[in-house]
Amino acid sequence: MTGLRMTHEIGREIAVRDGEVELFRYVYAPDDPQLESPRPYVHPLRTRAGNDVSLYRPHDHVWHKGLSWSLPVVNDQNFWGGPTYIRGEGYVQLPNNGTQAHRAFTELTQDDDGVAIEHELDWTTQAGGAYMAEVRRIEAHLSDAGSWVMTFATTLENVSGGPIALGSPTTKGRENAGYGGLFWRGLRSFTDGTLVTAAGTGSGGDVRGQRHEWMAFEGRQDATDATSLVLMLDDAANPHHPPQWFARSEEYAALNPAPFFSEEVVIRAGESAAFRYGVGIADADAGGAQDLLGSVRRVLAGAGS
Repeated sequence: MTGLRMTHEIGREIAVRDGEVELFRYVYAPDDPQLESPRPYVHPLRTRAGNDVSLYRPHDHVWHKGLSWSLPVVNDQNFWGGPTYIRGEGYVQLPNNGTQAHRAFTELTQDDDGVAIEHELDWTTQAGGAYMAEVRRIEAHLSDAGSWVMTFATTLENVSGGPIALGSPTTKGRENAGYGGLFWRGLRSFTDGTLVTAAGTGSGGDVRGQRHEWMAFEGRQDATDATSLVLMLDDAANPHHPPQWFARSEEYAALNPAPFFSEEVVIRAGESAAFRYGVGIADADAGGAQDLLGSVRRVLAGAGS
């Protein structure tokens, strides 16, 4: 028995527990203001020892929500939250903050191997126009190393009637600001933490914009002084793999394998684009990155099978 079990608050959120520890909550029907581009998110996100590793609605960027699938440039629509970057003008608050709305569950299962959450969502512009239809699947599995792994898979179908270009502030002209996609915001105590890649360790300024298959973040906990590790792995089938990363350690902690960092992904009318990721969470330091990576690879290879 893995010990992973779900508790469903119908119409709001799903909590997943490992014994007495709540590993995460998936809030699939948030009540966020429209300016924050309402969308499902994962928060809190915890290690198996119960240490928090995610931050919700920080005052500096209130649209950051733990771990979420957030897209700032969808043609001229914003499904990230807050202002939109306009070439030659900078950030401007526009009436274009769209919504990712839960429609229906297609799977909610728990067994000895883990848990699976799959549902359909409708992406709607602030003006009420239908833009994309999504099928999203989240799985969680424990690993033998005392860590656990979440997989995130999404298929986005263009229902707008015209082409949709997924981009970033960088594709709109802002240098080295290619954020968008699966975005994790870490605890404030993780600020100035250590980023880990296959090439070694460094800061966000060192690695932001670089291409890597995976990246991890080592952060320190307040009160206990414990060290936590968050690792994200990009699936080889994703567009523009290996991705450029929007990663930060200065100012705040963030990881984001950004498939639209400097090059758009265009979805033609009636067609779809798919993305898959593995996320590993461990009570470990940077030295545990390879072990955690091995666990994430194994789980991602079997996810959805």
